[in-house]
Amino acid sequence: MRRWNGWGDDTIEFALSDDALGFLAQRIGKGVPVADAAFEQACAQIAPSRLPPHALVDTSAEVRLRSALGQSLPDWLRLRYGVIGTAPDGVAYPESPEQVRELIDYARQFGVALIPQGGGTSVAGHLTAPAGAQPVLSVNLTRLRQLHYLDTESQLATFGAGVFGPDLEAQLRARGYTLGHFPQSFEYSTLGGWVVTRSSGQQSLRYGRIEQMFRGGKVETPAGTLDIPTFPASAAGTDLREMVLGSEGRLGILTEATVRVTPLPEYEAFHAVFFPSWDAAETAVRQVVQAGLSLSMLRLSNPLETTTMLALAGHKKLISALERYLSWRGCKDGKCMLMIGVSGRKAAAKAALRDALVLVAPQGGVHIGRKMGDKWKQNRFRNVYLRNAAWQHGYAIDTVETAVDWPRVGTMMQAVEAAAADALAQYGEKVHAYTHLSHLYAQGASVYSTFVYRLAGDYEQDLARWRTLKHAVSMAIVENGGTISHQHGVGSDHAPYLVAEKGELGLAAMQALFNHFDPQQIMNPGKLLP
Repeated sequence: MRRWNGWGDDTIEFALSDDALGFLAQRIGKGVPVADAAFEQACAQIAPSRLPPHALVDTSAEVRLRSALGQSLPDWLRLRYGVIGTAPDGVAYPESPEQVRELIDYARQFGVALIPQGGGTSVAGHLTAPAGAQPVLSVNLTRLRQLHYLDTESQLATFGAGVFGPDLEAQLRARGYTLGHFPQSFEYSTLGGWVVTRSSGQQSLRYGRIEQMFRGGKVETPAGTLDIPTFPASAAGTDLREMVLGSEGRLGILTEATVRVTPLPEYEAFHAVFFPSWDAAETAVRQVVQAGLSLSMLRLSNPLETTTMLALAGHKKLISALERYLSWRGCKDGKCMLMIGVSGRKAAAKAALRDALVLVAPQGGVHIGRKMGDKWKQNRFRNVYLRNAAWQHGYAIDTVETAVDWPRVGTMMQAVEAAAADALAQYGEKVHAYTHLSHLYAQGASVYSTFVYRLAGDYEQDLARWRTLKHAVSMAIVENGGTISHQHGVGSDHAPYLVAEKGELGLAAMQALFNHFDPQQIMNPGKLLP
């Protein structure tokens, strides 16, 4: 069963070993476990519903609690400590676009705010019900999950927008195709959620980001139905897809999406390469991505993330032997690990890998084969369960991500990690901060930083620590010229920093667009725009 106050399936544990706990204790101090609030205790805080009756709406406290929040750290704090605050007044599970239309008309009639929801994996505050007198309805789209049509000639597939990642892939793979979109939230996030937050999957180097995959669809808006047909290309004015991509539920509810698919790859492999330093590693990956090789993934960990990954890997004897070998090859204390993925026709994929290894060799790259890559692939959707394990031992884990052009990548990484350290130092606490480049482009890269720090054991104190940390690292991103979000969207958590990227004129244009489709402003109010 899905956890109500953490990540994923409650039967899956990803335990921290004694060595891993010792590593964290040495870095930032020993954590003190926090007692979680009981589900019944949290349900008791849900206020009576203010919604007029509707056949599609469930107003039970249990259902409303499970739809109230996402997976951001503030969401976790509210759930774990049992400080729920605002929650939707009801949850609806439409089974067709017509029922979505019915719910929008109901909301317009009674002045109800609507929050579209897919898998509930948001880490940016997309699902928080706004406080105030206006009733709020969560519209859960996960029953819109069918594959409606697969056009094998055009390699286009049309799905209900609420389809989960594994269900989408299973329906395609049964017919010999794949979408190839694999964010870390893959198991619990949905196609519609990927589109409206501009998601990026781990193998975007081959398959593209979701904006390259999204070809058309249908959106139910308060002003009517927006039907976006598919074309291989068009010069006919504004691309309507761009209005939907990244719209985060502000103009309407995406009910159906047509996406570009590709035949299943004949061959796929992930290989690990180590470098002696960050500068060497960054130079190597920039040269590889700018060479335009047919790779599916490049993922570069900085020295501290590399150290952390090795410390958490287990298999002490094997890791110790690897460390000795790498030291002999010149990769010692400052070493960085690169994961290279290849997918496609076997001969072409192997050729691309060979070319990549030739390019990284002058920077001291040490290729160790695919065993670590196989392990990474096996656990790539399970590593996020470490958030649950860390909490159980008194630690919080949070992340931020951005993207910048190549000249600013190293500076951004250092600035974000330093900002996190300074923020927690105000509370007399240390932070274990590390970074990787999760997506690489010819012009630059995403910079994805993770922060591990100790919980205070008190809701208000832990919320204050998070706010201080979040503001500090977000300002570091803004001041160093990065986007406030490369792949997680904006929601409410990132909205205060959006003006630095879009400008006042840009924000006004976005607001005018949303006003056109949603004159009463009932669609996910308070998200995206500050």
